[in-house]
Amino acid sequence: MNFIDIFAGCGGLSEGFKQNPNYNMLAAVEWERPQVENLRNHLRNNYNMIDANERVIRFDIQRTEELINGWENDEVYDSHVGLDAIIGDLNVDLIIGGPPCQAYSVAGRIRDENGMRNDYRNFLFESYMRLVRHYQPNMFVFENVPGMLSARPDGETLVTDLIRAEINNSGYEIVDDLKTYAQYDFSDYGVPQKRKRVIIIGVKNGFKEDIQQALHQFYHDILPQYRENRRSVQDAIGDLPPIIPAESDYILNGRKYSHIFNNDISNHVPRYHNRRDINIFNILCEDIESGRNEYTTSQALMELYTQMTGRNSNIHKYHVLRWDQPSNTIPAHLYKDGLRHIHPDSTQSRSITVREAARLQTFPNNYTFISSMGDNYKMIGNAVPPLFAQKLASALIEFNNI
Repeated sequence: MNFIDIFAGCGGLSEGFKQNPNYNMLAAVEWERPQVENLRNHLRNNYNMIDANERVIRFDIQRTEELINGWENDEVYDSHVGLDAIIGDLNVDLIIGGPPCQAYSVAGRIRDENGMRNDYRNFLFESYMRLVRHYQPNMFVFENVPGMLSARPDGETLVTDLIRAEINNSGYEIVDDLKTYAQYDFSDYGVPQKRKRVIIIGVKNGFKEDIQQALHQFYHDILPQYRENRRSVQDAIGDLPPIIPAESDYILNGRKYSHIFNNDISNHVPRYHNRRDINIFNILCEDIESGRNEYTTSQALMELYTQMTGRNSNIHKYHVLRWDQPSNTIPAHLYKDGLRHIHPDSTQSRSITVREAARLQTFPNNYTFISSMGDNYKMIGNAVPPLFAQKLASALIEFNNI
């Protein structure tokens, strides 16, 4: 099955599909430069895709006609021949992707004074569907956060109603009850992380005799076959070399470090922490290891924050990963906030590294992230875990054949 990956990011979703020999990636589209550079690098080095620079297109999907037909250099994007030229006479069997989730997320709506109602990202599904109408695949995959089920971008209409209308008007159909069928916790599928998402499968009219019956079968019977026992933080990162606090801060290659690391594992490099935070991390981890559990409630964590920093907070700032449980969700804002992803070993007293975040997101070890540490955290947090994508790809092959 030939597919295109839209809103590709650094390629988490397409990674799972590429791992299945029944799929062939024709192209990927992403507008942020670091993500594009990482995906191109990964495809060249690990999939021998010598034309990765052409196949991974950096462009704004909202400029759909230019994306399809090509464009000349402008102030932001280098010229490109466009999707049609790359795809040529091949059929596009599948389009995968999901618009940025910030506009739909509950957290995003809380932080934004207008509840994200004026955010252009609410309507990127329209650009997505323009590509679906142009290439007419038999199916498409639309992934997003559960918050989309309650988002009202105009203050009144549910975004899912707007999306459903756009899909129906495009000649496709999605399952009749998204809340019942389309919500998944990826930790049920072997991802060592609690990560809830909505997976929408669109089917072209006429592709199945009874589309609703087929979709019910997919969500109820086919995809659940790929569930597996929950994997823990220990399973994901327990074999990685420890990174321990240095006696004092030091400079290495012009960069300031607080921890000692001596390993050849890509991206397993600590971020800098001040001595106060290192002390707090040690207290929190040792509290769990000892079984005292004095700091496991929100109130206790807020009081500790005030005691140690002299500041007040209405929400608790800290969360220590548990060795024997899946991680909490790896978010994009991990790039600027490591306090809620503290390594569980008290002797290490630090937040997780880029490699540990990638492991918890199930990226393969051969995916080397080449951008700044902040950009790496961000793209990993925004990605679909490749392990779940791999299972979804296998389930769609079964669905295609029923």
